[in-house]
Amino acid sequence: MSRVGKLPIAIPSGVTITIEPSEITVAGSKGTLKQFTMPDITVTQEGTELIVSRANDEPKIRAKHGLMRALINNMVTGVTTGFSKKLEINGVGYRVAAQGANLKLNLGFSHDVIFSVPAGVTTAIDQNTITVTGISKQQVGQVAAEIRALKKPEPYKGKGIKYEGERIIRKSGKSGKDK
Repeated sequence: MSRVGKLPIAIPSGVTITIEPSEITVAGSKGTLKQFTMPDITVTQEGTELIVSRANDEPKIRAKHGLMRALINNMVTGVTTGFSKKLEINGVGYRVAAQGANLKLNLGFSHDVIFSVPAGVTTAIDQNTITVTGISKQQVGQVAAEIRALKKPEPYKGKGIKYEGERIIRKSGKSGKDK
């Protein structure tokens, strides 16, 4: 049995879960999330816990067992506490500013880059740090990855957009001497 899939999901107070044959809806204080159910995976509610089980031990179904449990657990976490990712902008003249619901980034190009933030995700700016928050773990990660892709950190000076705590492996440069 899947080590992740066999773990029960604790349902905190204030979270309501609706289980239908085709989808699962999780509603909490921060919002509502929906996830379609996978074939041969059943989700049952027993008291204050959700149990995810599978029909048989076929490899494709076993692979989906832990995935379905992780997706539901992320939905429960998202509607109670939410998710966030921080991005740091490093480089001389590199900066970010809020422009309504969009982000205006100066990244060393001949023009400013305007990034439109999708609905369901909010951004906060503090100096050269962007905090992306939302209730969907997938959407928060996707928006953070799209912002990082605008100017990935380069290995020589470390300029660009990186995740907070990300380690950039530096190269020494043309001459081969260490700096």
